[in-house]
Amino acid sequence: MIFSPHRFFKTVFLVLFLIFWNASLIAQVKISSWNLQNFRKTKSEQEINFIANTLKEFDIIAIQEVVAGYGGAQAVARLADELNRKGSKWDYVISDPTNSTPYGTERYAYIWKTGKVKKVQRAWLEQNYVNEIDREPYFMNFSYKGTVFTLASFHAIPKKKQPETEIKYFKLLPAQYPDKNLIFLGDFNTPQSHTVFNLLKKMGYKPVLTAQKTTMKMHCVADECLANEYDNIFYNTNAAQILNCGVVLFYESFPDMVAARRISDHIPIWAEFDFPAAGGDLQPPGGN
Repeated sequence: MIFSPHRFFKTVFLVLFLIFWNASLIAQVKISSWNLQNFRKTKSEQEINFIANTLKEFDIIAIQEVVAGYGGAQAVARLADELNRKGSKWDYVISDPTNSTPYGTERYAYIWKTGKVKKVQRAWLEQNYVNEIDREPYFMNFSYKGTVFTLASFHAIPKKKQPETEIKYFKLLPAQYPDKNLIFLGDFNTPQSHTVFNLLKKMGYKPVLTAQKTTMKMHCVADECLANEYDNIFYNTNAAQILNCGVVLFYESFPDMVAARRISDHIPIWAEFDFPAAGGDLQPPGGN
C-alpha cells in the first residue's frame, strides 16, 4: 500500500474533529455535598479556611445543617468570601429556615463557581410534601453550556426517628417536576441499600456511592474511622452520566477525630457528571 500524506492528515483531522465535537456535546460538572454540622458563626477563621481549601476544586457545593439563625447565614457568607480568595469567583444562596419542628429547623446553602455554572431562576424550598417531610429539600436550577439540571439538597430526620417515613415521598417528586433533570443529594440518614429507595431506583435514579460510609466515629478503631453510609447523590441515568465520584477524608489532616469533628461529623461526598448539551440524546427524567 502506497503511503498518502494527504489521506493520513485527512484521517487525523477527522479523528480530532470527532473528539472535539463529542466533547462539545458533553457538559462536565463536579458537585459536592457536605453536612457541615451546626454550621454557624462560631467557626473560626482557620476552620473556614480549611473548609474552603477542602471544597475549592468543586464547581457546586451543597451544604446541609446550616443553623437557622443569622449566624448560619453569616458562616456561609464567610465561606463564600474565603473561596473567592482561592482563585475563582463564587456566588451563593441560602434558604429560608425549613418548616420544621422548633429544634429541627435549619437552612441549606448552595455555593458555585460563576465561571462554570449559572443560576437559573430562584432557589426554593420544596412545598409539595412540607407536612410529610420535616426539613423540606432545597431545589435550585443550574445551567452549564445550555444544559439545565436541578439539585435537591436534603437533610433527613435522625435515624431514630425513621427517616424512611419521609424519604418515601421522594419517589413522587419526579412526577411533580417532569421537565427537570433532578439530582437528589445530601444526608439521608439512611443507607442507599434501604428498600425505601427501591422505587426511585426503578425509575432510573441511582446512587453514586455504594457501601461507602460517610459519618465519622468519635474515635478510630483499628484504622476504621467511619460509621454510617448516610450521605449520597442520586441521579437519573436517563438524563446524566457519572464520570467519577468519591469522598474527601478530611479527618486525615487532623491529629485525632476529636479535632476533626470540630469541622463536622460527616465527610464531603462528590460526583462529576456528564450532561448532554441542548439537543443531546439523553432524555430528561420521566422520558421513555
